[in-house]
Amino acid sequence: MKLIVLVFIGGGIGAIGRELFMQLTPAGFEGFPLDILLANLLACLLLGLAAAVHARGKLSDSQYLFVGTGIMGGLSTFSSFAYGAVVLMSGPAQGTMVAIVYVLVSMALGYLAVLAGQKLGGGRSV
Repeated sequence: MKLIVLVFIGGGIGAIGRELFMQLTPAGFEGFPLDILLANLLACLLLGLAAAVHARGKLSDSQYLFVGTGIMGGLSTFSSFAYGAVVLMSGPAQGTMVAIVYVLVSMALGYLAVLAGQKLGGGRSV
């Protein structure tokens, strides 16, 4: 039960952080969901960092669950990512290309952000 409470509280903190972060992020061009992209990249970076610190034994399992699953789960938003792609895809013909670029950039930069976070944390987590 303690673990569920940690994830619950962490998720709330992450979701509030995401909303504040997205409110402060400037609007993207032509409806491009820059706020969602940046929130997800921040979560990827911080999750990679937390995973590496956890792997080094500097973060307990409970702390990692609170931060990794809870806070980073609340900060990142796959559903908004997918919805943003659908909205872009529903636009004019160039919207389809922008949507494809958005998905590819999100995946590639997300991967690199996790690697960067792991490097910042002192090594790979895996």
